[in-house]
Amino acid sequence: MKLPNLLAIALRQLILTLIVDNIMKSFFSFLLIASLSFSAIAQQGVVSNPKATIKTNKGDITLELYPAQAPITVANFIKYANSGFYDNTIFHRVIKRFMIQGGGFNKDMQRKTTFDPIVNESGNGLRNNRWTVAMARTNDPDSATAQFFINVNMNSSLDAMKGNLGYAVFAKVVDGQFVIKAIEKTETHDKLGHSNVPVEPIIIEKVEIKQ
Repeated sequence: MKLPNLLAIALRQLILTLIVDNIMKSFFSFLLIASLSFSAIAQQGVVSNPKATIKTNKGDITLELYPAQAPITVANFIKYANSGFYDNTIFHRVIKRFMIQGGGFNKDMQRKTTFDPIVNESGNGLRNNRWTVAMARTNDPDSATAQFFINVNMNSSLDAMKGNLGYAVFAKVVDGQFVIKAIEKTETHDKLGHSNVPVEPIIIEKVEIKQ
């Protein structure tokens, strides 16, 4: 084969190699950009639940709120928190191996004036498991206002069952369980007609919401 033909063949092979190489580089660049784009879109699509920090004189308790499952209850809790209603209220009812309840009285056991009661959302699929947070109420299922309680045990008896409404869970403790354990162990007594009141006031200094 003549030299000019060999050079032409070599040149064509070189050009073909360069073309293929550029195509492959472009293809991998496209894949990388597409991957990053899809990742960014996915991250934007993930909506994190709001958090609430209950600041007490014993330490902070952080809650994750569940607006998808309990929209009315979560909105109600956020309204009370943002209005300052919970400032300087107390955990006024502490029962070991059961729950701690607060958000309705000041340290002198004076009941605070609340907003209107809300609809009971206990049929939302959330259970009164340990570290969950639910609304306190009277025997009237739709009587919950401001008071809430934190389950320190598996309290399935408080769940909705067989057509009967229970106690609506709307949040879960994600940090500060050691604070709750300390509160649970506090000494209690009867005070002004109320049972299981901590001898040393457990003060809720503030509830802060982080959307």
